[in-house]
Amino acid sequence: MKILFVHNNFPAQYRNIVAALAREPGFELVAIGAPTSRSLPSVKLVRYALPKADISGTHPFARRFDIECRRAEQVMYSLSSLQMSGFSPDLILAHPGWGETLPLRSIFRKARLLVYCEFFYGAEGRDIGFDPEFPVPGLDGHIGLHVKNATTLLALEDCEMGISPTRWQKSTFPPHYQSKIDVIHEGIDTGRMRPNPHARLTLPNGQYLRPSDEVVTFVARNLEPLRGYHIFMRALPEILRCRPNAQVIIIGRSGVSYGLPPPTGTTWKSTFLAEVRGRLDLSRVHFLGGVAYETFIAALQVSSAHVYFTYPFVLSWSMLEAMSAGCLVIGSDTAPVREIIRSGDNGLLVPFFAVDELAERIIEALAQPTRFSELRAAARHHVINHYDAEQVCVPRMRLLLNQRLGAPPPGGTHRPVAMTHKAAE
Repeated sequence: MKILFVHNNFPAQYRNIVAALAREPGFELVAIGAPTSRSLPSVKLVRYALPKADISGTHPFARRFDIECRRAEQVMYSLSSLQMSGFSPDLILAHPGWGETLPLRSIFRKARLLVYCEFFYGAEGRDIGFDPEFPVPGLDGHIGLHVKNATTLLALEDCEMGISPTRWQKSTFPPHYQSKIDVIHEGIDTGRMRPNPHARLTLPNGQYLRPSDEVVTFVARNLEPLRGYHIFMRALPEILRCRPNAQVIIIGRSGVSYGLPPPTGTTWKSTFLAEVRGRLDLSRVHFLGGVAYETFIAALQVSSAHVYFTYPFVLSWSMLEAMSAGCLVIGSDTAPVREIIRSGDNGLLVPFFAVDELAERIIEALAQPTRFSELRAAARHHVINHYDAEQVCVPRMRLLLNQRLGAPPPGGTHRPVAMTHKAAE
């Protein structure tokens, strides 16, 4: 069976399933991605170029779609090259969010298409308008937001089925498409991301931290309001005042991944740090920026309280990884987090805007660490049972590829059978 993966940042969400297929005989794996994509063993990677384009003359509503079409054109050239070389995929797994799925059906008409349904933009019940501190888009903004779904809608029309990582993310899609979408998370490496009582995190100043220290951790790809950075920073003065030995580890870059951009010439990191700087002992607040994965693991393993806040948006891998590492996760009481964390059972939930309550929960966690030992154990147990890549998520994905799309099962004979969406979820 020939399988094609299309993702601008390959392997991204496909890492675990690709690694599993690469270990099996009988698969020819090819991937198409942008220059940032990374190769994996046993996968032929074709990178496409993405020339700079002047879209200033394009209508503001259509600028994103313009860029997506230009990206689709580059993917089309890569697909044509593959086709000329004799490669014709039986199955295509692709993310529709950047326009890369637009040419797939036209070139490989007989291939079965499975799209990754990460998020469907909308003006209600999601990230837009959730935080009253920031301006709500006007009518033109809402129209632009609607247009952001264009390539995803076209992909949903073209595909045989879709995959969402969580039930809530699936629920963001229009009801008439949800029957096409199954829920399977890409999975967490719980063997690598596990508690370690001997962990040691060395800071840039040479200081090191251990699990016996009072350590508060906060992680986001970029430090921005959508991931609750501003709420966390506002809670820090009281935390540091009440816990004079506490150390705060903040991992994340200074750019913008998803939300609104900061005022020109600033970053969200600097904006909200400046707001509380005069009330912080900065010798105990450590901004590590983007870090190597081993450093990220060590930070979670020494954590006494891990804060994960998010608007109603895509759930981060980092929250599940923190739970797998045995962290006490103090999360925002928002829909994506509530799907995973049951407050008082496998973590704690705090209303997103409740700065004082967040500080109180963190202070309690630092002052009474043994009180929350059962929650930490339950968090790891939950991830192992529901989100372990090797034992849960990849086997479910392999079963789905066999039953719904005709891929041969691991080490067995190809015998497609029916599978209900209820069973897949």
